[in-house]
Parts: sequence; structure tokens; C-alpha cells
Amino acid sequence: MWGLRSFLAVGFGFLVFFFTLLVLSLSLLYTPIPISAHFFPNVTSIPPWLNSTQCNWDSFRNLSGCHAGEKVDGLSKLKKYFQYFGYIDNTSNFTEDFDESLKSALETYQKNFNLNVTGELDDFTVQQIVRPRCGVADIVNGTSTMNSGKSNTSTRFHTVAHYTLFPGEPRWPQSKRDLTYAFNPDNNLSDEVKSVFARAFDRWSTVTPLTFTMTTSAYSADIKIGFYNGDHGDGEPFDGVLGTLAHAFSPPNGRFHLDGAETWVVSGDVTKATSSSAIDLESVAVHEIGHLLGLGHSSVQFSMCVKETAERSKFEAEDSPKK
Repeated sequence: MWGLRSFLAVGFGFLVFFFTLLVLSLSLLYTPIPISAHFFPNVTSIPPWLNSTQCNWDSFRNLSGCHAGEKVDGLSKLKKYFQYFGYIDNTSNFTEDFDESLKSALETYQKNFNLNVTGELDDFTVQQIVRPRCGVADIVNGTSTMNSGKSNTSTRFHTVAHYTLFPGEPRWPQSKRDLTYAFNPDNNLSDEVKSVFARAFDRWSTVTPLTFTMTTSAYSADIKIGFYNGDHGDGEPFDGVLGTLAHAFSPPNGRFHLDGAETWVVSGDVTKATSSSAIDLESVAVHEIGHLLGLGHSSVQFSMCVKETAERSKFEAEDSPKK
């Protein structure tokens, strides 16, 4: 009898151990793995081999001049690009045909970015498409978060005034005026990198009733910041160097993800960079925090992320958030 009980006890213990091991293995499979991103203190510290880095979207340059009625290799990939940013619905069939759905998407895109609405892949439109940008969609659930029509606004822009609210106008609760933020500890970020985000949050605290406090608890923080590569579990995978640089979710989600494959410049004048992949970290952080606060994109120079990283320029004092 005791032998049978011992056998059953050992068997039960083995099953518990096996089940626990299985759960842990599955959790590792579906848990995004943070990585140590590439940070450079200034543009002069970027290695020369990064100068030739190309964007995953550069192949779209070959589509310049395409128009409705044509069938060209690469148009299916472009349709997926427009689907990702909300211009084509998820049920569309991605063929190499320049069909009506692509023409309609192009016209909306051109209108949103203050381009000539031609419905064709003219040079100016293609140049805009291949620019590195924020990964947040321009059109959410069929509703554009960008202003329509052309603008006579100068090339300088101010973050708050030229944002629009996400559909549904998500906001942080009135009871939450001091938002906490934390970094994924696995990224092992330096104090210098963390100070970049602190400056970005300070820009928003000067123009909103919110304050932002860094905490060490990534679990309990309102805003969770992390650098990731590729598919990291949120349904919005990063695509390597350039392309989509970062994305953040509207309130009260609080997730703020950045592409670890980018060449992130921590300080200095990014306009002097010889590397085509140099990205100003603070400019992108300021932009994404706007999304964390419930703000969508606008057609007035689109966004800080696009304008500043496309020209690799550090924003100046007058480009900071304004009421």
C-alpha cells in the first residue's frame, strides 16, 4: 500500500513539475524579448559602416510613375504598407494590380500629407512614403486622425497645436494628474539615455496639467518604455533599420515601444550626421508621448517623428509643444 502511495505521489509530483515547465516555456514563447538598443552619444561616434544602411521601404522608389490600370511587381507590398497605416482595410486582396483600392488609398494619403492629389505614384508621393516614421496608424477604425486639405502653415510646427485626438478621444482619468513611467529593466539603459526621456516628458508637463515621474517598477508604472526588435508581441512588429521607428498606445494603455535596430543619437546636432540612419531619440520620444496622452497625427508637417527624422534635424526651442 505504501509503495503504491509513494508511486502515486512521485507521479503527481512529476506531472506538476512538467505542467509548470510547460507553462514557463509557453510564457517565454509569447513574452516580447527586450534587447540592448544601439545608442550613440553624438553623431561623430556613429561607425562609418552605418552610412550605407537602407530602409526596408526603399524598394518603393522603383514604383515611381505607376498609375491606375498598371500591373507592377511591388504594388502588393505597397498595399500592405497602406493597410498597416489604415488606408486599406484588412479584407483587401493584395495583388500587383494598381486597382481602385490603391488609387483611393493614395488619394487619401496625398491629401493627409498636403501633397498634390493625383492618385498616382509621383516622385513627391514616393519620397514621402519611404521616409522613416512613427508606427501609429493615420487612420484608425476607418477614421482619419489627420486634418484634411492643404495648409499654408510654415515648415515649422508645434506639437500640441498640430495634433488631433484619436477617435473616441481617449484620455487619462482626471484622478491621474501625475503619471509614472518606467523602463524595461532588461534594456539596461544608461542614465544618459533615461535623461533624454525625462527631457521629453518635461516638454509635455510644461503645456499640460500632467506631471511625469520616473519609477523603477515597470510592472506598476502608468507608462512602460522598452526597446524591441521585430515581432515583440503587440501585433505591430518593427521592421529593422529606419521604416517604423517607434509606436505608443493611447490612454490608458501606456505602452511605449521603440525599435532597437535604429541608430539612436542621444545628444548633439543630428543634422551633421553623415550616417543616413541617424535618428534623434528626443524628437521621437516627444512625438510618441503625444500618442500616450491620446493625440493622433495631423497633416501639418504630419508629426515631429516624420519631419525631424526625415531631415535628421534636432528640434529647436520654438518646435517644442505649445498650447
